[in-house]
Amino acid sequence: MASSVIESLDLKIGERKAHYLKAGSGPPVVLIHGGADDSKTWAETMTALSQSYSLYAPDMLGYGLTDRDKTSYYLSEFVDFTLGFIQALGLDSAALALVGHSLGGRICLEIALQHPERVRRLVLIDTVGFARLARWGTFLGAAAWAIREARGRRQPYPRFLKEDGEDKDWRCLDKLTTLKAPTLVIWNSRDPYYPLGEALKAKKLIPGVRFEIFPGYGHAPHVKNRDHFNNLLLSYLNHDQS
Repeated sequence: MASSVIESLDLKIGERKAHYLKAGSGPPVVLIHGGADDSKTWAETMTALSQSYSLYAPDMLGYGLTDRDKTSYYLSEFVDFTLGFIQALGLDSAALALVGHSLGGRICLEIALQHPERVRRLVLIDTVGFARLARWGTFLGAAAWAIREARGRRQPYPRFLKEDGEDKDWRCLDKLTTLKAPTLVIWNSRDPYYPLGEALKAKKLIPGVRFEIFPGYGHAPHVKNRDHFNNLLLSYLNHDQS
């Protein structure tokens, strides 16, 4: 029987130190946190699934205990970091399940689009990439940033940069029809950052997508309704293990 103990570990990705959590044994699942979180957000999910899967949750580039060498990063840098993490762990030869929330969802989505042969299953939670950031969400993020600046506090999270020709919200609706991986999308019914209505438009573009709506207000249904989320995720990952 697999241990539910979560290990806190470090590895090198190029010249950077990357921190991550690991638990369980079995087929690999990589969990990518959102833009206002770190790897600890996945701890209870890792415990819940550790009897069936090997779970890896990195602190993304510039977050948590992973090195932060700049104040801002491009989407491509987050993607390259995640691919480097997967390679450094020797998981690049396996068909992975990728699970991502918000920013993490957009990173997982890009990997699934660029490297479909690597992704066994894809789970996207209130993900970036389907819609513009809502006006209220923009206000909330800007207000939190300004308050920390006014108090002289170090900003805990990096900013996001846009490359030439890249959508400022990192939207990728034009690519969704090419998605190969079986995909589960989970959304809060009242998300203040990325409204459900926009996500439902994206739903029509993803081949064979499964779409689950969680009730209530917020941007993190995997936290607010954790037991329901963990059961749903386990059932979805188990689908092709039987």
